[in-house]
Amino acid sequence: MKLTRLTADDAEAIRAMQQESFFPLYQKYRDAETSPACESTERIAARLRQSFTYYYRIDVNGETVGAVRVVDRKTEDAPKRISPLFILPRFQNRGYAQQAIRAVERLHGAHGWELDTILQEKGNCYLYEKMGYRKTGRVEIINERMSLVFYRKD
Repeated sequence: MKLTRLTADDAEAIRAMQQESFFPLYQKYRDAETSPACESTERIAARLRQSFTYYYRIDVNGETVGAVRVVDRKTEDAPKRISPLFILPRFQNRGYAQQAIRAVERLHGAHGWELDTILQEKGNCYLYEKMGYRKTGRVEIINERMSLVFYRKD
């Protein structure tokens, strides 16, 4: 697995991958305000210009399988954050998300992480718990179908 840091010039490619990866979840939960499937190219480009945002393309055997965004303010008191991590549908369930988490933890440090995911998506929750993330107890109701559950890895 290879991670390649992306720039604002890559915003449209990220948007297309996010839409492909998250659209099935958007159809299921109709979370227009929070779904990466609905995020605009402009918003992604603005995030890419943030000094504390690191977007990485995830490549395996020369093929792009997804991407991950890391928020790392590089201070002791600010946790790092994964938001979002996605694997394109045709590459899912091959362990690439686990490998990507390990890779960003090698780059940015193994401790002091936060993330959130859809509570109703048990596979996502299982993945993060398997990777050492623990529920914080915070749950945010998005709509009648969906809630976000928050995780931390110290």
